[in-house]
Amino acid sequence: MKVKIPYGKDYVDLNVDIDHEVIQPNEVEVETESEIISRALENPVEMDSLKDFVAGSDKLLILVNDATRPTPTAKVLLEMRDTLRDHKDVRFLVATGAHRGPTEEEFRCIFGEVYDEFRDRIFVHDARKDEDMEFLGISSNGTEMYLNKMVKESKNIIPIGSVEPHYFAGYTGGRKSFLPGVASYKTIEMNHKHALSDAAQPLAVKENPVAEDMDDAMKLLKDLNIFSIQTVLTADHGLYAMIAGDLFRTFDIAVEKANEVFGARCKRKGNIVLTAAPYPMDIDLYQSQKALENGKLALEEGGVIILVSKCRDGVGDDTFLDLLCSSKRCKDVMDRIEEGYKLGYHKAAKMAQIGIYAEMWAVSDLDDDILEKAKLKPYKNIQETFDRAVAEIRNKGKEPYAVILPQGSLTVPLLD
Repeated sequence: MKVKIPYGKDYVDLNVDIDHEVIQPNEVEVETESEIISRALENPVEMDSLKDFVAGSDKLLILVNDATRPTPTAKVLLEMRDTLRDHKDVRFLVATGAHRGPTEEEFRCIFGEVYDEFRDRIFVHDARKDEDMEFLGISSNGTEMYLNKMVKESKNIIPIGSVEPHYFAGYTGGRKSFLPGVASYKTIEMNHKHALSDAAQPLAVKENPVAEDMDDAMKLLKDLNIFSIQTVLTADHGLYAMIAGDLFRTFDIAVEKANEVFGARCKRKGNIVLTAAPYPMDIDLYQSQKALENGKLALEEGGVIILVSKCRDGVGDDTFLDLLCSSKRCKDVMDRIEEGYKLGYHKAAKMAQIGIYAEMWAVSDLDDDILEKAKLKPYKNIQETFDRAVAEIRNKGKEPYAVILPQGSLTVPLLD
C-alpha cells in the first residue's frame, strides 16, 4: 500500500508492506466558506453582530495569529473588510507569543488581499520588549500577567483564532490569543512551566494546569470588550466551522467541532509510528515537536517513532536544543530541568520523555548534527528510514506494526 506523506509543500509516496493503520483527521461535510463566515459574523453567540460591535467601538484592535498557525485569517478579514475600512481607529496586532515576527511573504499570507490596504495599521507583538508591556495582575496559579499595552489601550478586541488540539495546552485558539499570544516573555515562561505536568496533554482542558492558568488569566481582562472569532479547519486546511461572539462560549463550541475533525480512532499501538508535521507546521523543529507528541499516544514502549518534517526555518527557539545538547541521555535532561526552568525547557522535557520511552528518529532538511543534539537519529529518505525501522523491530524478535500519521501535528490518536 502507498501512503502519501507530506514533506514541505510536496508529498512523498511511502510503500508499506507490513500490518499497519493510517490515522488521519476525520472527513467532515463542509459548506461554502463564505456562507460559514458570514453566518457566524451575523449571528454571534451571546453578543450583537460584528457590525454593531465595530460601530460601538471608539478604538478597535484585531489580534491575528502568526504564520505558524493555519488560521484562515485572510479569508475572515476579507469578509470583514467593508465593516473595518469605515472605522476611524482600527489596528492589527500579530499575536506572535514568543515567536519571531512575520516575513514579508508571511505578512501577505496572513492578511491576503487586505494587506496593502491596512499595512500601515499592522503591528507585531514582541514578547521581549518589556517597554511594550503592562502589568495586569497575578493569576491564581501565580502567573504574573504582563500583556501588550495595545490591548488595554484599545479595550475593544477582536481575536481571530483557530482551534485544534495542542500538545500541552489541550487546544489552541480562544484565550491563547492573549496568553501566550500578546503576553510578555516572562508571563509566557511562567505559564509554560505548567507544561511539565503529566496532566498537560492534547484534548485536556479540565485539570490541565496550562489551560486553567490561561482561563484564570482572562479574568484579569474582564473589563475588555471581546468579540471572539474562532475557526475550525479540516485536515487540508479548508474551513469546517466558525463561531463568533463571547470568548469562552465560542471556544467551547469550537472545541466540540475540533474533536469531530482531529480525534482519530486507533485500533492499537504500533511498535513503529511515523508522524509528519505538514506545512505550515513544519516551519522549524520547535513547532514540529507537536507531531512527535501526538504520535507518542499511538506508540508502544521501546518502539521507534519517526518524525517527518522539513523544518524550513531551522530549529526555532534554541533554548530547548541547548538543554538537550547539554546532556548525553534523555533522563539527564529531565534532571537538569528540575534544577531550574526556562522558556523552551517544556519542549525539551516532552522530547526527553519520548526519548526515555522509545527510539526517536527524524527525516528532515536539518543538519545531522543538529538532529543528533536533539536526541533524534537523523535520516534523509522517508522510505529508507521506514524500512530500517521495520528491520530493527524484526531484529528484536517482534512482528512490526505501524501507525502512520500523515497529519501528525493535527491528529490525536484515540485508542479503542
